[in-house]
Amino acid sequence: MSLPSAPLNPTELLALDARAQVAALARGDCSALALCEAAIARIEAQDGPINAVVVRDFEHARAQARTADEALARGERRPLLGLPMTVKESFNLAGLPTTWGFEFARRFRAERDALAVSRLKAAGAVILGKTNVPVALGDWQSFNPIYGRTANPLDLNRTPGGSSGGGAAALAARFVALELGSDIGGSIRVPAHFCGVYGHKPSLGLLPARGHDFPGLGSGAPNELAVIGPLARSVDDLELALSVLAGPEAPQSKAYGLQLPPARNLAQARCLLLDQHPELPVSHDTRLALQAVAETLQAGGCTVLRSSELLPDLKTAHQIYAGLLNTYMTRGQPGATAISAHEWLTLLDRRAGLQLQWQALFEQIDVVLTPVLGCTAYPHIAPMDWATATVQIDGQAQPLGPQVFWPGIATVAGLPATSAPVGRDRDGLPIGLQVIGPMFEDLTPLALVRRLEALRAGAC
Repeated sequence: MSLPSAPLNPTELLALDARAQVAALARGDCSALALCEAAIARIEAQDGPINAVVVRDFEHARAQARTADEALARGERRPLLGLPMTVKESFNLAGLPTTWGFEFARRFRAERDALAVSRLKAAGAVILGKTNVPVALGDWQSFNPIYGRTANPLDLNRTPGGSSGGGAAALAARFVALELGSDIGGSIRVPAHFCGVYGHKPSLGLLPARGHDFPGLGSGAPNELAVIGPLARSVDDLELALSVLAGPEAPQSKAYGLQLPPARNLAQARCLLLDQHPELPVSHDTRLALQAVAETLQAGGCTVLRSSELLPDLKTAHQIYAGLLNTYMTRGQPGATAISAHEWLTLLDRRAGLQLQWQALFEQIDVVLTPVLGCTAYPHIAPMDWATATVQIDGQAQPLGPQVFWPGIATVAGLPATSAPVGRDRDGLPIGLQVIGPMFEDLTPLALVRRLEALRAGAC
């Protein structure tokens, strides 16, 4: 987003992306406290029917903003200095509830900040509060018995997605410009898709997740699927957030550091487009939007293929993903069927082979393009039952659960994937594009989105 030619008032600044807000604060166009107060006022005035920011920490935010103003006055410059933002309810913030939507955890209070929250604060962010989630982070809606239901600001009758749905709604409503989310089944990418914003699922392990723990349990074994990552209103802000959040934690950080490889040269990007599945419907409007993306990229000098012999068998990959995902999502639940340690290790072995296949593909291809889901934001489903839930796709009721195939392509192999808005359907609802990149080359899918947007704007 280009910087304004003249100073804007705090309310106008809220409409800009995070980089522009931080730059305005550094120039002295506005104080951090005034920007914080504008964000608070907007939330208080407009969040009622949306219900996105469900844990509010405004007094501490004001104190953080005053501290940011003192730092700015001293000439300090940090990546997020003075920026008001929110984080997903599932992240620990000292003194605030972390419930994951569970009634039993209503009274739980975190003793310390999650590591990612600490890194955001060290970069200067002003944390306004926490955004809504579904129970156990297990839905593409954001409803729970403690905080109720979050609605999509673009259509209050529809879901904003989940499980980072409150965060995506806060972005779409212009309450904040940056949000911290998490993703195991599309929980960053689906809300970004439904709300017309941007989200990035990082490479597995790139961002340490300490403090994003099941309420009251503390840190456990590393999750082999789940990641934490940013949502934002521009692709540049996703990259900004990664620069703050990525990198090893202690004790690993005593031995090594992070140096992300630069984005690949995408002037003549080699793209593989996957927009159809023999058993999984994708709406006509979604396929049209992705076809328009392909045509734009091809006109800009890129190659867009529809198939590759090197592509792993996606049906097999989904079976591996389903086995891993089901084990994590049912862990500890009464009556859940446990798998043996040997079965678990077999799944990990099969996933390791899958990762080698993706590595070979990305020697010939730069990015893979897919839908985020085959549908856009759908009306609230209550009560939610994954076994029976359906959505309308081109006038036909279709099972919702199998749509996890699309985000699962990247998740099972631990690949980075960016969701970016690329169009609207016939109802005016956003359509997102998923751009999948090579492992630990997170800057490449971000760069592809940036190039696509430049081509669409006629800038190159």
